[in-house]
Amino acid sequence: MGIFDKLGSKIGLSDSKELDIEEYMNSDEMQDVDLMHEPADMYVKPVNIVSEDDVKLIEEELSKKNILLCNIEELSKRPNTRNTILNALKAYIAQINGDIAQVDEFRIMLTPSKVKIIKKKAQK
Repeated sequence: MGIFDKLGSKIGLSDSKELDIEEYMNSDEMQDVDLMHEPADMYVKPVNIVSEDDVKLIEEELSKKNILLCNIEELSKRPNTRNTILNALKAYIAQINGDIAQVDEFRIMLTPSKVKIIKKKAQK
C-alpha cells in the first residue's frame, strides 16, 4: 500500500475511488496548511479593511497572537467610516495592550498583546 493509498483511506476513499491529489491539495481543508514549514507561534497576516464587519475578524486574529498588516485604501474613500473603524481598533488595541502604527498612507500595522512597534526610525 503506497502513501497515496494510505492518504486516501484516511480521508474516506476506498480502493474503488481514485484519489485526485491536485483536487485534494486545492480543497478547503488544505487551504491553510503550509507543507513546507512547521507551525509558527504567530503569523503576520495581510488584511483588507473595507467595512465595520472586518473589525471582528481583526479582533479574532489579534486574540490568536497574529500581527496584522492592514490595507485601509478602500476606507480612505469614506473618512467617517475610516475614523469609526480606526477608533474601534485603537480602543481594542489599548484594551489588550497591543500596538497600532501607520506604515504608509494606506497601511496600518496591528500587534497583539505584549508586542510593541518601534515608531522612530533607527539612527545611522
